[in-house]
Amino acid sequence: MIARSKTAQLVFVMAVAVAVAVFLATIPTFRHFFDLGVYRGAVRYWLIDGGDLYQYRYQGTEYGFTYPPFAALAMSPLAITSWPVAVAASLTLNSICVILLLRWYFVPILQRRGRPVWTPCALMFLGFLVFEPSRDTFSYGQVNLLLLVLVCSDLRNKRFAGVGIGVAAAIKLTPVIFIGYLILARRYRAAATAAVTTAAATILALLVAPDASRAFWTDAVWDTGRIGKLYYVSNQSLRGVVARLDAPSTWWLAGVALVVAYWCWWVRTRRPSPTAGFAVTGVIACLISPITWVHHLVWLIPGLFLLLDRVLRTEPADLRRRLLFALGAGFALMSSSIVWIWWAHPHGWAAFPGSNTYVWLSIAVLLTVTREPAAELRFAENKEFERYARGT
Repeated sequence: MIARSKTAQLVFVMAVAVAVAVFLATIPTFRHFFDLGVYRGAVRYWLIDGGDLYQYRYQGTEYGFTYPPFAALAMSPLAITSWPVAVAASLTLNSICVILLLRWYFVPILQRRGRPVWTPCALMFLGFLVFEPSRDTFSYGQVNLLLLVLVCSDLRNKRFAGVGIGVAAAIKLTPVIFIGYLILARRYRAAATAAVTTAAATILALLVAPDASRAFWTDAVWDTGRIGKLYYVSNQSLRGVVARLDAPSTWWLAGVALVVAYWCWWVRTRRPSPTAGFAVTGVIACLISPITWVHHLVWLIPGLFLLLDRVLRTEPADLRRRLLFALGAGFALMSSSIVWIWWAHPHGWAAFPGSNTYVWLSIAVLLTVTREPAAELRFAENKEFERYARGT
């Protein structure tokens, strides 16, 4: 009977894998590892051809390298790597990141409920391949999942807490907000460690590549136009909403001020568990950033796992089923590529509801995660964090 059950589970996972493969092969959003091509082309142009790192443009497009010089140093092996090897390395690295996220966030949910691990984890891995932010990260060859893992590793690294955030912030500016969270949460030692790590990595890049560092910090970092158009439908941040309405940027600044004030109030007064604090900070980063491409929304993943955990704790069963349906509907919506319906015409009030769908979902995650949980839930989340910090 047990063997028959395992066989049935394997057949089910294989059937879902085939369905996912068909979905990935037919949905017209495969990105052909475009960003990986930018990374590889830029470091080759810089290290082998002797060109200016921030003057490079990929295959005649307007897109070039936009990360700090330390990121280019970290990616320097791509300069001597063939294209097939680079693609294989990117896919492998992103797959490892997904496995780590499942181990950190999903496996404990299953274990607390006495559920089997392998089949649900296999299905959840396939879910990552469908979920548009992670799907785009894979098909662009992006580094978002790696940065997410670096940041989240600080939840499980008590002795060197802050190092992961510091390295991630040296690679890309978005994770700097987590240093702000550590300060708000009064975790001053971790905040100092993160800041020193970021500074050390940045100074290292300055010593190794002074010209590139000067070009980035005095020019490239301020030029948002070289990243892409603010109104482009893939920009699912508050700035993108305002740009698509052709409204003054003061609207965006007001929205950012409101969101940041809410975040600061919540962290300081509610004193959330570190797990919840990191999850909410990831959502805040997506909302307030001038550019939040769809693949950047992997920062919502910790919040979605936290919501799943809370929903599964909910009683009575009827309410739990309704909440699971709502969570599943949100996941399906963020896997549907719905915002691309407005790709050619993202502007104006007619496109306002649909072209900003992922912004509305991000706000929904923010408001839902920050709802005050029951005292026993906060206790459980903090105990879970302590268990991770001890490495048990």
